[in-house]
Amino acid sequence: MISRRYTPGPPLCDFVELFWLYQGTPAKPHAKERLLPDGSVELVINLREDEIRVYDREETDCYQRLKGSIVCGPHSQFFVIDTASQESVMGIHFKPGGAFPFLGVPTVAVRNLHVSLDDLWGGAAARLRQRLLEAPTPEGKFDVLEKALLARAGGRLGHHPAVAYALKEFQGKPGIRTIAEVSSQMGFSAKRFIQVFSQEVGLTPKLFCRVRRFQRVIRGLAAGRSVEWADVAVEGGYYDQAHFIHDFNAFSGINPSTYLAQRTEHQNHVPLS
Repeated sequence: MISRRYTPGPPLCDFVELFWLYQGTPAKPHAKERLLPDGSVELVINLREDEIRVYDREETDCYQRLKGSIVCGPHSQFFVIDTASQESVMGIHFKPGGAFPFLGVPTVAVRNLHVSLDDLWGGAAARLRQRLLEAPTPEGKFDVLEKALLARAGGRLGHHPAVAYALKEFQGKPGIRTIAEVSSQMGFSAKRFIQVFSQEVGLTPKLFCRVRRFQRVIRGLAAGRSVEWADVAVEGGYYDQAHFIHDFNAFSGINPSTYLAQRTEHQNHVPLS
């Protein structure tokens, strides 16, 4: 199994967390996984077959077939993937709000959706996949992706100043700055701030902060320390343990104890029982 990651340099590093590539049969005993939301966008390209299956969250035997290159919009709920589709796959994990310059539509338009890249990029999507197939090395494939993003942006790389400021505050000072304080600091009405933020990030400021708080808890659990759920709730900034469990279930579809028992080395991938 080949697993490679690559972080691009400027200017893409302000928008892209990493490029990734998996090749080989995944050593996983389960057929499907639930993927937990983190507030970001993912571009996924299946290099083994020109198809990606998007599963129903409730009826996981039912699925929709999309072409082999898709955009996974920012989610506020888990979704289901199959392990077979990970035999030869690569993609781009964008930073929150980072996909906006490349999509061609407001990010909110793909919220909680999986969209064929063909629908966003037209014929350029198929050409990109073909170039990736022809590139003989992981480094060559990453170079193809990097050039494709730069060409797609066309030199128009940047955030709305209000969005850039809000993302820095929400992620750098978790639980300290309220949404009202941030919007007021920028001189925006609440309505206008929500509109601008949602256009680029894909989630409302409130929902984004909830998802990121959930992710901070996930990272803390992955550290392997013993767990007292009441303490986790307080440290995570929840009103109480009931509030914490409610939010955890809303985003993951399972309770915290179940997650803890089933978690893997990939903190956002949970086997579907």
